[in-house]
Amino acid sequence: MKKVITYGTYDLLHQGHVNLLRRAKELGDYLIVGVTSDSFDRERGKLNVRNNVLERVEAVRKTGYADEIIIEDYVGQKIDDIQRYDVDIFAIGSDWEGKFDYLNEFCQVVYLPRTEGISSTMLRSESQPAYRLGIIGTGRIAQRFIPECRFVSGVEVAAVLNPDIEEARSFADSNRIPLYYSSFDSFIENVDAVYVASPHLTHYEYVKSCLSRGKHVLCEIPMVLSGSEAEELYGLAESKDLVLLEASKTAHCPAFTHLVTLVKSGVIGEVIDVRASLSKLVVGQRLRELDAAQSGGSMTELSPFPLLSIVKLLGKNYTDIQFYSKMENGVDVFTKAIINYPHAVSTVTLGLGVKTEGNLVISGTKGYVYVPAPWWKTEFFEVRYEDQNRNRKYFYAYEGEGLRYELQEFISMIVCGRLSSHRLRRSESIAIAGIIEKYLNKESLTLI
Repeated sequence: MKKVITYGTYDLLHQGHVNLLRRAKELGDYLIVGVTSDSFDRERGKLNVRNNVLERVEAVRKTGYADEIIIEDYVGQKIDDIQRYDVDIFAIGSDWEGKFDYLNEFCQVVYLPRTEGISSTMLRSESQPAYRLGIIGTGRIAQRFIPECRFVSGVEVAAVLNPDIEEARSFADSNRIPLYYSSFDSFIENVDAVYVASPHLTHYEYVKSCLSRGKHVLCEIPMVLSGSEAEELYGLAESKDLVLLEASKTAHCPAFTHLVTLVKSGVIGEVIDVRASLSKLVVGQRLRELDAAQSGGSMTELSPFPLLSIVKLLGKNYTDIQFYSKMENGVDVFTKAIINYPHAVSTVTLGLGVKTEGNLVISGTKGYVYVPAPWWKTEFFEVRYEDQNRNRKYFYAYEGEGLRYELQEFISMIVCGRLSSHRLRRSESIAIAGIIEKYLNKESLTLI
């Protein structure tokens, strides 16, 4: 029996895909089709895939050409699969001509003619409108956000808002944004969705106003500093069938999402302890991070990332929480939080005036996961065991500033009509805001 194998994303399955599968099938007696996983697509920079892996597998199955469907999940898997399945022919589209010649060492490589005039990229561009995105705020994060937008299809930065018209004009000119405003009413009429990148204390009013005017919202972290406000805003978004997403780049980057999946699958047993730390030394009393009047401080500035890791891995139902802080000029330059669960414990260590290592350690009954600093922009982590021969390292690409990952999820949710993301659920966002609120209310707070 002659075995043939081919690979693809198979997003928005079209006649070109069907023709290629048919031609591959005609080369032998048994066709194996490798479909790329969601995480592998994101790792390779394919951020605009419309259908998830289960939908893509089902679409391939329905063509009737695949005798067996497998999932492609890592670089180098093609060689492993060819040897594992004793494959005779590797088939791929002719647009990859020469790129897979190295596989001739293991089997025959055949480049099949592509169907002209059709592709998933073309279908996405035809079926997905370009959403006019407005940006509220012109600070540091907004400046970093603009270059990231060009990596996500279906979005066009159309306008910017700043109460200071000259700041808005300067930002628009330097980033080639066609419209700029100091008036919210004028701004909101000319956009389909909004990215809120203004100071923390303005988030609640801006998000509420945008949702009330029927606009989808992506809001920088922390979205709000109160659990009740977060719950109110998510409720408003749902009532209007709008997407509201908290812009946590870590939640949506390939490595962190895979890390959570692995830990949840039990590779290190039952999770007993999560330790997450994050610090950055800042100087200058005029910086927002150190301004008490603008809710500066370690907890409000840095905690959303470490709290994300704890809530994703241990859940929202903690039993008690204790805070310990060092204060200067009314802001916490160092805070440690101990969050206890019925069968686990976790710690968050934060610093704006105190430096800490900045790693993430997840301890379980069978092993532990170590993620070195800066773990919140995860590119590497290692699963470690008592038997060091079983240790495994995982490497991922973390592209650019990472903001493209959150934007891609935001646009995908709009296009697909999803009001919640499994990578950062609304209930998890509310829980994180609730912990910050407890701290600001000085609940269980000890000064050191």
